Amino acid sequence: MEAIQVTKKAYTIDDAMDALFSKLDEAIDDVEKGRVISEEEMWAELDVI
Repeated sequence: MEAIQVTKKAYTIDDAMDALFSKLDEAIDDVEKGRVISEEEMWAELDVI
C-alpha cells in the first residue's frame, strides 16, 4: 500500500477530494480484480504504521 505524499504547501479542499477519489477508484479496481488482502494482513500493515 502506498501513502500519498503531498508536495504542495497549500492545497484546497478540491485537491484533497481529488486525491481521495483517486485512491477510492484504485481501491474499487483492486476489489473488482480480486487484489485484496485478508483482515489479518491489513492489521499487520496497520501495526507497522
